[in-house]
Formats: sequence, structure tokens, C-alpha cells
Amino acid sequence: MRWRLVVGLVFPTILAGCGLFRSRPSIETQPGATQVGVASWYGPGFHGNRTSNGEVYDQNQLTAAHQSLPLGTPVSVSNLDNGRQVEVRINDRGPFAKGRIIDLSYAAARALDMVGPGTANVRLEVLDGNTAQLPSSAFAVQVGSFSDRENALRLKSELQRRFDGVYVTTGEGNVGRFYRVRLGRFARREEAVRIARAVVPLGLTAIIVEDGVAP
Repeated sequence: MRWRLVVGLVFPTILAGCGLFRSRPSIETQPGATQVGVASWYGPGFHGNRTSNGEVYDQNQLTAAHQSLPLGTPVSVSNLDNGRQVEVRINDRGPFAKGRIIDLSYAAARALDMVGPGTANVRLEVLDGNTAQLPSSAFAVQVGSFSDRENALRLKSELQRRFDGVYVTTGEGNVGRFYRVRLGRFARREEAVRIARAVVPLGLTAIIVEDGVAP
């Protein structure tokens, strides 16, 4: 009995030493790494509290909590249920509920149209924080895509009351022609992110895209 007890204590220790029980990161940290899972959001109850990086949590900013990504990491979050997308910055730790991979701010959740449901199936992609330094690319903020040109022009007209540089691009898809409403173009990604943060409170989806050569 004593021998069996010793084996029972030592054997798990050996396995742990071999790394069989070590937890692995849920997502790599290099740009382009992805993770698929369930997102949730947190808002009024945490508004004004300190986040893990020392900032004051503002539910109206495009931020999020993640368990392993470095604080400050920019991440693209795509709602797999409706195709909406938003870019957030990791500034907090969480979520702590089983099965969740990211906790979004209220503003980010609204951009993904998941405030009501509370959760959504999402795909995360780690972005390159140095992308803004590329001199050859221009960045724009896409706020809508329509199959009806009149709808695109209507949104453009509304946005021109608040922002400069609103324009419409035309493309061809499997179901025909579509019209994208964008703001820009910006030489630095940070400029596009600043405009995106101003657009989200209006209830619009803000997607950072590359569009041509930097001015």
C-alpha cells in the first residue's frame, strides 16, 4: 500500500515535469494569428473602474479584455453570425466565464450588433501595431456597404455633416455591384483608428481598410 501511494504521488509529478499538464496560450501573439470562439461584453457595471493596464475603463471606447494577449495589442474582431467587424485594443484581463475568449466594451459590442444577445461567435485576428508606419499604404474607415447606390449616397451625405473626406467606392461581387462608404484616406493607421472611434458611437460599423497610396 505504501509503495502504491508513492507511485500515485510521483507519477503525476513526472507527467507535469514533462509538460503534459502545462497550459498553452490560447492564441499566438504575432500579427495574423487567429482565434475562434465566443465573445461577451461588459459595460455599465465596470464603467469608471481601473483596467489591468491601469487605464480607467470607458465603455464607449473600442477596447477589450483577453486572457493572454499582451496589453495594448490591436485585434480585429469579426462577428461570424452577421459579418460585422470592429478593431479593438486589449487593455484588460478576462473573460473569466468558461467558454468565452474575449470580453468586449459596450461600444465594440454595439458595433458588432451583439449587445442584445449578450454573446456572439467571433473570430479574432492579431493586428500589426506597427502597420501605421508603412509609408506606401493609405488607410480608410469603412462604415457601410450597400447594394443600393442611393443608400450609400444617403449615408455619405449624413456623414459629411460631421466628417471630412467621406467618399463612396464601387466594387463587383458574386451578387452584383456594391457601394462602400468610407472616410479617409490617412497616411497613418492611428488617424484612421481615431476616426473609427468617433464613428462607432453613431451606431455604425467601423472597419480599418487599406485603400490606395498614402497622401
